[in-house]
Amino acid sequence: MDEIQVPQVRWPERSPAGDWLKGASAVVVIGVDVDAESPVLARGEHYISHLTTMSHQAYGPRAGVPRILDLLDRYRLPATFFVPGVSAERWPSVMESVMERGHEIALHGFTHRHPVHLSEGEQRAEIERSLETFSRFGVQPVGYRAPNWEMTRYTLDLLGGFGLRYDSSLMDDDRPYALRSGGGATIAELPVQWLLDDWEQYAFLPEPNIGQLIEAPSKVVDLWTAELEAMRGFGSLCMLTVHPFLTGRPSRLRALEQFIQFALSRGDVRFARADEVAELVLAGQS
Repeated sequence: MDEIQVPQVRWPERSPAGDWLKGASAVVVIGVDVDAESPVLARGEHYISHLTTMSHQAYGPRAGVPRILDLLDRYRLPATFFVPGVSAERWPSVMESVMERGHEIALHGFTHRHPVHLSEGEQRAEIERSLETFSRFGVQPVGYRAPNWEMTRYTLDLLGGFGLRYDSSLMDDDRPYALRSGGGATIAELPVQWLLDDWEQYAFLPEPNIGQLIEAPSKVVDLWTAELEAMRGFGSLCMLTVHPFLTGRPSRLRALEQFIQFALSRGDVRFARADEVAELVLAGQS
């Protein structure tokens, strides 16, 4: 019998985080992925003529983003908005309104194509084009989230090379940590998970293989509050991921508000922007 060769995963070097909790039992980061039309157009430019599909996605920047911003204002909470470069170009009002409200804007690819399907040169071009687009708004991002959270080792090396301070795409922990990229730079990793993503609960698009069953917002409240309550016992990072074309809908926005109210009622849960958590993670790193 031939010997079976077990492939070895080459994990990046990682090190413990600094004191990012600052006395809290858990930290919540509200991450808003302003994808707009980009995920559909990344599947094929012919979708530009599918007005129903495009209108489904445009709900995010047209209605969802303003409502989410108003909700954050009511509770005086910070958030991080991950914006693909094409979304910034198509919807400059989103960039302007997020900046005016004092929230962080971070990278989310340019076209929303998944890095695992791109060459090294294409990945570099995606980041470069996004940085150039953001610079026209006076935004110098320090963080990155891979489209569909599908990051590669080369993506990680690029982030360090471009001077970015953190990534939020990996899933091997529920507490942040520091990562060393191939170029020797150290960046913070702010882990994510599908449980805390509204896409898995709400997404349904009128095209094959894009969406699934739509869940009731009440189930989402149960899922997210139960996870946060348990996280308080482990000192975890609750990296919430919401999409304005999903959570911006009225009943779902109410679900997000109920989650916020639950978190605030605990008294020991802190809300923060992703860049603020990242700087605490990196404090003391050599």
